[in-house]
Amino acid sequence: MAARNFLFALDDDDVALTRFLETTARVTGFLKGAPGGPLPGWYVPGGDNAPFLRELYARLEATYPAAGQPFYAVRLLTNLFWQPAYLAVIGTHVHGALPQLSSVSQQVKGIDVSGFRLPPEPQYTAPLDDLILRAGTDLRVFADALLAEINAVTKLRRLPALRLVTDRMLGLVLRLRDYAPGITLEEQRRICDLWLSAMDLVGKGDLETLVLADGRQVLISARKGCCLDYLAFPDVYCSTCPKQDDDLRLARLRDEAQAECDA
Repeated sequence: MAARNFLFALDDDDVALTRFLETTARVTGFLKGAPGGPLPGWYVPGGDNAPFLRELYARLEATYPAAGQPFYAVRLLTNLFWQPAYLAVIGTHVHGALPQLSSVSQQVKGIDVSGFRLPPEPQYTAPLDDLILRAGTDLRVFADALLAEINAVTKLRRLPALRLVTDRMLGLVLRLRDYAPGITLEEQRRICDLWLSAMDLVGKGDLETLVLADGRQVLISARKGCCLDYLAFPDVYCSTCPKQDDDLRLARLRDEAQAECDA
């Protein structure tokens, strides 16, 4: 019998996944996902990821030989956490349903992790606050498992790691200005509190209010963690970096926010 060509998804799970992948690509402009299980050499939650992590560590070490072990360890964490975090936030706040984050496989490209696959599975739907609780809980499980895997390959202390996880979530809550136009500062703060509570990250970073020269108020990230990029790029700190003088940090963020508002 000749094989049939299906122009459309076969069932509700396929349809939901197709819509989710389209939404993540459209909203961000850079997330690239595909339906299906992991391909050879990909990072798979719950799998034997030691070879993947060692290879990525070696690539980072070869690319930034002077940066040192702490930088490579941090990059393992941030490389593998950013896509699941984006998927959780977009699923919760834009798509309105949450895929199973434990099923997200990820691809390495050079020294970066970019590209993911998801099998068609039922997605969790609920009111917003319940979605945040579910997504935050799942993300924390993912982060804890990833941290344990990294520590089987190299050393990464728990508190700095959780602060970096918090930094990612703060940045994504700030991005809701683009993903959910019209959201108020008060709602962003409320949502931030829900995410940090769901992920047991309260106290490891927060949002703060910055008043611009014209009196407008904006939210900025008040980080407690450092990404250690300055080890690879000496004398360069992120505008939000907590290692720099606080007055300088606020001045840089004020200039960035003013430019964004004036654009």
